[in-house]
Amino acid sequence: MSGLSQILDRIRAAETAAGRAPGSVALIAVSKVQPPERVEAVLEEGHLLFGENYVQEAAGKWPGWRARFAGVSVHMIGPLQTNKAKQAVELFEAIHTLDRPSLAQKLARLAQARGASPRLFVQVNTGAEPQKAGVLPEGVDAFVAEAQAMDLPVEGLMCIPPEGTDPAPHFAALAEMAARNGLTGLSMGMSADFEAAIAAGATHVRVGSAIFGARDYSNR
Repeated sequence: MSGLSQILDRIRAAETAAGRAPGSVALIAVSKVQPPERVEAVLEEGHLLFGENYVQEAAGKWPGWRARFAGVSVHMIGPLQTNKAKQAVELFEAIHTLDRPSLAQKLARLAQARGASPRLFVQVNTGAEPQKAGVLPEGVDAFVAEAQAMDLPVEGLMCIPPEGTDPAPHFAALAEMAARNGLTGLSMGMSADFEAAIAAGATHVRVGSAIFGARDYSNR
C-alpha cells in the first residue's frame, strides 16, 4: 500500500471516529523539496491537492504538471513575503498564511486588479511563540474583520501548534476562534497529529513525508 493510500485510510478512519461525514477532510499533500518523481507518482495515483512552502519552487514545477493533470489545486502553506504576493496569487488556489495587515492590503489590491483572489486562511500563532508567524489569538477577531472589510475571501484559520506540546488544546482553540468569526475552514494537523486535528474539526490536514518519504534539504 502506498503512503498516500495509508494516509487516506487513516483520515477516513478518523472521520468515522469523530462522527464526521466521509470526505469532509481534505488532504493537502505537502510536496515541498520532494523529488519530481515522487510527486508525479502521487499525481498518477489520482491525488490532486498539494501544498507548497516556497513561491519560487512552486513556480518552477507546477505549471508543467497542471498542463498534464487536470484539476490540480496547489495551496501556499509557507510564510508569504509581501513582495512575492503577486506571483503567489497567480500560482495558488488558496493561501493558508495570511498573517499581517500589510499582506492583507497587498492581497486586496491584487484582488481588485485581477477581479479574483485565492481563498484565504488566517494563520494564528496559538502558542504565542515569538519565533513563529501568525496573528496572536487575542488579535484574531479584529484581523479577520479587517481582512473581510477589504473584501478578501477569508474562509478559515490555520495553525501549527508548538513542538513538544499536546496539540489538542491548540486545535480546540482554533476551532472556537473560527466558529466565533463565522469561518468554516480549519487548516490544522500534520503527519504526527492529524487524527487529533480531525477530531477537533479540521477541514484541511497537511501531510508530507508520510506520503512522499523523508525530505532531503541538502540540495537547497
